Amino acid sequence: MKLNELTIETAHQGLKKKEFSSIELTEAVLARAKARNKEINAYLAITEELALNQAKKADRMIANGDKIGLLTGIPVAIKDAILVEGVKCTAASKILENYIAPYDATVIKKLRKAGAVFVGKTNLDEFTMGASGERSAFGPTKNPYDLERVPGGSSSGSAAAIADNQCLAALGSDTGGSIRQPSSLCGVVGLKPTYGRVSRYGLIAHASSLDQIGPMAKTVGDIRILFNAIKGKDENDSTSINPSEEIKNWKLKIENLRIGVPKEYFVEGIDLEVEKIVKKAITQYEKLGAKIIEVSLPHTHHAVPCYYIIVPAEASANLARYDGIKYGLSEQGKDLLNGYLKTRQKGFGDEVRRRIMVGTYVLSAGYYDAYYLKAQKVRTLIKQDFDSAFEKVDVLMTPVSPTPAFKIGEKTDDPVAMYLSDIYTCPVNLAGISGLSLPCGQTIDGQLPVGLQIIGRPFDEEKIFQVAEIYEQLKTN
Repeated sequence: MKLNELTIETAHQGLKKKEFSSIELTEAVLARAKARNKEINAYLAITEELALNQAKKADRMIANGDKIGLLTGIPVAIKDAILVEGVKCTAASKILENYIAPYDATVIKKLRKAGAVFVGKTNLDEFTMGASGERSAFGPTKNPYDLERVPGGSSSGSAAAIADNQCLAALGSDTGGSIRQPSSLCGVVGLKPTYGRVSRYGLIAHASSLDQIGPMAKTVGDIRILFNAIKGKDENDSTSINPSEEIKNWKLKIENLRIGVPKEYFVEGIDLEVEKIVKKAITQYEKLGAKIIEVSLPHTHHAVPCYYIIVPAEASANLARYDGIKYGLSEQGKDLLNGYLKTRQKGFGDEVRRRIMVGTYVLSAGYYDAYYLKAQKVRTLIKQDFDSAFEKVDVLMTPVSPTPAFKIGEKTDDPVAMYLSDIYTCPVNLAGISGLSLPCGQTIDGQLPVGLQIIGRPFDEEKIFQVAEIYEQLKTN
């Protein structure tokens, strides 16, 4: 196996035993990224100098016999909506094309402390708005399994880079499925943590009540390592928390496991092969002794319309700061208003402008109560659906995406068809709970990956990891 194909766990063991150096490991990853980036477009920036300096530091620690952590000397990629001091952070938008991050996001500070190596900033749908990876101002990312297909979005570059062995792991962010959906379509593992479990400080905001940074990697064990490194309360993010009820020493007994399968998630519209693969994965748990229970999440069909009212409303407020005055692109106009209009027209792509307009409309006088307030009430009902289901079961299992990766350009002219890609993922964000995408098979015709979504109660990440590892071990044995 080549060095760039290792997992975090196997690379850590190799570094500890001095079978190879962090420099060698990093150079193998950088070589792969540089060789493949023109084709796949997973990276917006490859930070070679920064990465090699960090790798040298890790090698010095190993040579000195210092105790090294699980992430010391490990090459990871960072979604280009997360600030790394001194490195460009564009959010894949022309309006931030030349913006240099003035500080580190909290998760970056934590990864620096853990000794991780930053190999580059990955591509995404502009301002994290998209479900395909086609909405970047700097060109679409392509799926390594089929270059004519999308990798999913918005954390498209992170998923594609891992799948193509251009990094060992990566950070993404998830507002309505932006970690889980590309993980599913690219055959990697991705976790959307409980809202507040990971600090959002230094993440370019999309919809602040739903955004969550999370890990993406090749295995569940690697996801656990990254998650444990970045989680925790942060004084710079008032929504971040250290939960009192977090599961730490829980040990899974498969015969006691109750798995809920929501009947609303297997309905007309889902790709038949996706349904078959996901149901087969759930059956594997049943054969091992878990109890499968059908549950109902009755407000599921309201989730997408609810999500696409709340998210544009928050996005329109968050994106008001990009006015050409403080930072980013600045177009001159005949007066201040004209300058604003020219800057935003030139700087924002179609999907971003669409969401700003929808968000401004639903927040406007006369429509606030009819749309935004009503959507918030529906959001509460969706959360209550999950609360009721978790009274009967330990985890829920569902598809991640209703289809495997679709062709590039197939849905770009139909925003509603694109929005429906979030149908199985956005309810988890609306409820603020945790969900993980786990590869569970490939389609027969196209050999395209399919993901199983494992959803847990708030702060049940460790339970989700242990449940996912059962299936992962089944596949490797």
